[in-house]
Amino acid sequence: MKSIKSLMEIYTVMRKRDIMIFETHAHYDDEAYNDDRESLINSLPEHCIEYVLNICSSIESVDRTIALTDEYSFIYSAIGIHPDSTKDLNEEKFIWLKNKTNHPKCLAVGEIGLDYYWDTTPRDIQIKWFERQIDLAKQRKLAIVFHSRDAAKDTFDIIKSNNIVSVGGVLHCYSYSKEQAKEYLDLGLYLGIGGVVTFNNAKKLKEVVEYAPLEQLVLETDAPYLSPVPHRGKRNTSINLSLIAGEIARIKNIDYETVVNVTNENAKKLFFKNTL
Repeated sequence: MKSIKSLMEIYTVMRKRDIMIFETHAHYDDEAYNDDRESLINSLPEHCIEYVLNICSSIESVDRTIALTDEYSFIYSAIGIHPDSTKDLNEEKFIWLKNKTNHPKCLAVGEIGLDYYWDTTPRDIQIKWFERQIDLAKQRKLAIVFHSRDAAKDTFDIIKSNNIVSVGGVLHCYSYSKEQAKEYLDLGLYLGIGGVVTFNNAKKLKEVVEYAPLEQLVLETDAPYLSPVPHRGKRNTSINLSLIAGEIARIKNIDYETVVNVTNENAKKLFFKNTL
């Protein structure tokens, strides 16, 4: 498929060959979709999107995400509280969160972790609830979707010390060095690769993608955020995943179809491991 230029051509060939994409990180409950959520989501299978993992962030996003999974057969959930929102957690709300992870279409706990860039929540609070949510994932035998920004050492140290091998996880929107990537890959984790890989100034991430085994990469958008080139700055959707897969194929000098098929299988191994 290297000679195919337009997205429409790509989707036409993908449909003929039954090639499907697994979107591992989107936020379709976000208000950015309030005007066209139903029509957009209904169009995703036509654009060769097989599954979508809708990711929770705030307490308010949990029930909205569950509602989407109840409405759409191909949407599943990751239930957890983003580090910026952990200031809203207490023991009562954490019991409520635990109960929500019992939903039959909850495949992961996430996105959870540390964010020292915004620092809107004290770091000790972030760390406390990060570790508590890791423990929740292990109790439920669910994969983990990690968020880490400007917190490389603390994130890695916590993940390593909490021994998550039994559940596995993905570093969402991976943004650290190739050397740090090796440490995460050695733990058996996956790296989530999104639209940033298409940016001209994303030299560090391109190096990571070139280095990392394709068998430990998954595709994501973080929709509505981080649209790939040429849509940078606009609202993102899972339809743009083909652009991300295409850039990975270019960097690794492999076929586009291989990128889509392998990353799809990777995501299924991680998130559907309890049903395979």
